[in-house]
Amino acid sequence: MPTYVAIGRDTSGTQRKERVSAENPGEARSLLKNQGLFVMDLREESGFNIDFESIKTSMTKVTVKDKAIFSRQFAALVNAGVALVRGLGVLADDCSNPKLKKALMAINADVQQGTNLSDAMRKHPACFDNLYVALIQAGEVGGVLDEVLNRLAKLLEDLARLQNQIKSAMAYPVTVGSLAVIIFVGMTVFLLPIFADMFDDLGAELPVFTQVMMLISRVLRQPLNWVFMFAAISAAGFAYRRYYATLNGRRVIDRLSLKMPLFGDLIQKTATARFCRTFGSLSKSGVPILTSLEIVRDTAGNQVIAEAVDEARKEVQTGGMISIALQKHAVFPTMAIQMISIGEETGELDAMLMKVADFYEDEVEQAVKALTSVMEPIMIMVLGGMVGAILVSMYLPMFKIMDSIG
Repeated sequence: MPTYVAIGRDTSGTQRKERVSAENPGEARSLLKNQGLFVMDLREESGFNIDFESIKTSMTKVTVKDKAIFSRQFAALVNAGVALVRGLGVLADDCSNPKLKKALMAINADVQQGTNLSDAMRKHPACFDNLYVALIQAGEVGGVLDEVLNRLAKLLEDLARLQNQIKSAMAYPVTVGSLAVIIFVGMTVFLLPIFADMFDDLGAELPVFTQVMMLISRVLRQPLNWVFMFAAISAAGFAYRRYYATLNGRRVIDRLSLKMPLFGDLIQKTATARFCRTFGSLSKSGVPILTSLEIVRDTAGNQVIAEAVDEARKEVQTGGMISIALQKHAVFPTMAIQMISIGEETGELDAMLMKVADFYEDEVEQAVKALTSVMEPIMIMVLGGMVGAILVSMYLPMFKIMDSIG
């Protein structure tokens, strides 16, 4: 008789994992139901103890696109009058992301037992962050869950588009840079030794530049040196992560990232668009302004910007204006701060924030195109320079030998 492993919740709402022996899955579900367990997932136990499905689920990441698609579909179901439990069940069955699927099944079980949707989602921070939960809670309180879900879908789609624009800006330099390194290493390891032997046979005196390139070739041909280089790179990466994990480290590195040539302006515009879009969506959905600023601070992704937002939150607590606090830190463009100030004065902050977000999202798109145009010739020069250095190192001794013969 096969054994089945089930994950479910008991009458108290506690999630449990149970094993049961039954002739088929239907009988297993019936036995577990009689034991007071609401089954969310059921699978036959194999001879191996390793749960590859759980490993796969834990390694899967819920992307912004996944959440945007879920929000759009859930909004359509809610707007059509479908009950939350049924809607969550339908979306869980159709979900292709295993981590999100598991979370939706658990949320569905909680909602069936009377838990609010926002409280059920709050238990799964890997799938639904504070921003998402706060908007869902605002939609539940205001009775406009479908409208908030549509707004969430729009917000997430805009954020996904911003991320794709940044990725597209980085794709070209990363690809060309990787290609340049591969070509340089290949020519240094496999091509230069052939010429080195030929020069030794001729007894030629090598120029200094060629000697340096030959030294690099000998270093790269030693497997132990690769181990040392890998260890050094790993140590540097570990040290960087440890330093960035500290408050001062995040502050220093994030401030430097905003001042980077070429990329600094793009990072600033992206952060401005993200801040305005997120803050505007929260305000428009009825989330209290102090709560909105806390959420925006925690989702800023940059310590310098997070501290500026936190100062704005403190300014609001004492009756001040957000724009004045943001202006002190000078992390956002002057025009964005001026438009936020106008929104505060006219009482239409959420609408003004959305306009600023639209403007800077267009600016990001234009900045990406400009950055790509600038990076193309730079990367071609880098690639040509690396290949040219090897060719020059090979031909210089030849010229010297021909001069001697002449």
